[in-house]
Amino acid sequence: VQLQASGGGLVQAGGSLRLSCAASGRTFSNSAMGWFRQAPGKEREFVAAISGSGRVTYYGDSAKGRFIISRDNAKNSVYLQMNSLKPEDTAVYYCAARVIATLLSGTVDRPSEYAYWGQGTLVTVSS
Repeated sequence: VQLQASGGGLVQAGGSLRLSCAASGRTFSNSAMGWFRQAPGKEREFVAAISGSGRVTYYGDSAKGRFIISRDNAKNSVYLQMNSLKPEDTAVYYCAARVIATLLSGTVDRPSEYAYWGQGTLVTVSS
């Protein structure tokens, strides 16, 4: 499975960005997808996840109320709409895929649950 993330860039605090992740090499709807981020000097942090059908979503605490994860299985893509961005959202954002379509609430935030990773896209939020 190949994952290609895009959409990062420089934005002012309070602004919005939409990240995209295009997948290939596997039946896309068979994979739950996630977004993680990693800031310099910090551990990789769970942002959001979505089941293969798109009906189930989870969000990390930092994303709740501001970010929306979605997917378009016809386009083999997953998206992360980020609103009300803050300087602390500055990080490299990674999309990741599971080998199954489902998510488990107890493990959805673990990077080890995702078998495939994209290269990351940098989001910089200026104050």
